[in-house]
Amino acid sequence: MSGTSEGPTPATELGRAVVTESEILAPSGAEFAEGAEAVEVAGPVPDEAVEPDASPVPCTPSPPSYRSVFTAAPLAMAVVDREGTVTGANAALADLLGRDQDTLTGAVAADLVDLASDARTWHAYRELLRGRRARLRCTRRLKHPEGHALWVRVTVAPLPPDDGGVLVSVADISDHRALQARLRHLRMHDPVTRLPNRTLFFERLTGALEAESYAESGTGRIGLCYLDLDGFKAVNDTLGHRVGDQLLAAVADRLTRCAQDAGRARAGIPLVARLGGDEFALLVEDSTGTEQLADLAESLLDAIQEPFDLSGRRLSVSASIGVVERHAAGTTPTALMQAADTTLYWAKADGKARWTLFDPERNASRVTRQALVSSLRPAIDRGEFALEYQPLVGMDDDRVHGVEALIRWHHPRFGTLTPNRFISLAEEDGSIVPLGRWVLRTACRQARDWQTRYPDEPPIFVSVNVAVRQVWDSDLVADVADTLEETGLPPHLLQLELTESAVMGSSGRPLQALKALSDMGVRIAIDDFGTGYSNLAYLSRLPVSVLKLDGSFVRGFQIEDRTAQPGAADEVIVEAMVQLAHRLGLTVTAECVETSAQATRLRRIGCDTGQGWLYSRPVPPDRISELLGTPGVQAGVGNP
Repeated sequence: MSGTSEGPTPATELGRAVVTESEILAPSGAEFAEGAEAVEVAGPVPDEAVEPDASPVPCTPSPPSYRSVFTAAPLAMAVVDREGTVTGANAALADLLGRDQDTLTGAVAADLVDLASDARTWHAYRELLRGRRARLRCTRRLKHPEGHALWVRVTVAPLPPDDGGVLVSVADISDHRALQARLRHLRMHDPVTRLPNRTLFFERLTGALEAESYAESGTGRIGLCYLDLDGFKAVNDTLGHRVGDQLLAAVADRLTRCAQDAGRARAGIPLVARLGGDEFALLVEDSTGTEQLADLAESLLDAIQEPFDLSGRRLSVSASIGVVERHAAGTTPTALMQAADTTLYWAKADGKARWTLFDPERNASRVTRQALVSSLRPAIDRGEFALEYQPLVGMDDDRVHGVEALIRWHHPRFGTLTPNRFISLAEEDGSIVPLGRWVLRTACRQARDWQTRYPDEPPIFVSVNVAVRQVWDSDLVADVADTLEETGLPPHLLQLELTESAVMGSSGRPLQALKALSDMGVRIAIDDFGTGYSNLAYLSRLPVSVLKLDGSFVRGFQIEDRTAQPGAADEVIVEAMVQLAHRLGLTVTAECVETSAQATRLRRIGCDTGQGWLYSRPVPPDRISELLGTPGVQAGVGNP
């Protein structure tokens, strides 16, 4: 057979696979298991593997000297004519390939060292035989007649024009390749558990999410169990890192067994990896759905909950697992790990020792929460907040005595948000302090405006909610004093509302602040009174002037059917609280008044003011102006 035929010459039993020289220096993603045959890799030779034309390699020795060196050289070599046929081969090549030296002469060189197994290498080799290339270098994995794999580096270079043909040299790099595999194994595995480490895990994950990995076969889905040991830090802190490492190794063994058991029932064994610390991951390629991942997660929990016997020491631990299962298409490693990390956090927050499945809706809520947190402070500067006001109406005269300022956030993305959507977030990140100052100034300025515009009417007070963190993280007394001076609002027309739990537990600095504000003439109100476990004796020593009954008590008065018996217990409780407040010199406001029947009963009990939709929903300032000056507030007159 001619060595320069137009198509690739079929490889003999020696030729098996192709890799480039660069792949020796930087091995491919295939992992080599110790004692196993090297993974065959097929691929085109990169441009740098085929060197550009250059001056022919000089060959100056005389023919007798040249032949002597060729024969005795330890480097395996063969002389090949322009047709690709071996015209001479030394003993080193015969020994390397496990062939008789006589059988090499006349053989097709491309078959001996597998130069025809990929198109680019074959084309480059033919170009070199025609004198259009200077040199070719590539790496090949051959199969030795004795059955073992043989990695060689093949170099083909032209001989001087007088000699014609090319010189093929073959170097055995099997030991080098094995060393690279061992080094890669060490680099890609955790020394404590001997599991694949984070680097190898992400390499496998990235490969599994590439389109060609699932486009033509498999389910096209991927699953992940992200596991964290509960309380592992306590083991390290109390028993030492040596015991901690033993526990990690034991956990790794159990996870591996679970993965192997799962693999027997499915097409493939999940990859088990230690990502760092006490975090492990099980990657399920070609997942069949959430049921498969749920079964795997259950088996992992059961396996870990069994006590561990470590050098005579018995330890019991549990684990929390975040489970994610989805289509591989459109998913990135980062997105999958973020989802898994979020779900693991949910499992921890829900009580630990459990697995939790990723919930897109719950995640959207978390994302929304994060978006709100990140935009809270800038929103104050951008003027995205506004105040609405809800009337506080006298029970005996139906006149507006005051209003409660209620903040609204006109978010450019999420629309108008009520305080329950963002106040707790503001308290967490501290933005409640600048936000509270803005509410205080805006409400006081508005109350002063009403006082100025309606001089003949009894002035109404404005009630502003104050968070406990405002008392601790800012000088609330100074803020109030500066605001009253700036707006000109009399102190008695400002009421500050704090929750029952905040006021009843006040001591030290908070209590001093409340007393200073009360001495200034500002009214202090306890909001949502009756929902906590108040020390009523302590109540008499607080600088409080108003109790606002929680709406849960008033809702017990909602019976409109006159033939029905009212809730006697609710009425007795409310009446007792009203009488107690009056004996202490406090006024009482009932929240959530929605019907005239409720108002009538509250009036009979002795409540001083009422607040609720019976009178008005929270409305903009101009709607409150319409209520001022009227002889009485009719039911719902302030509602839109």
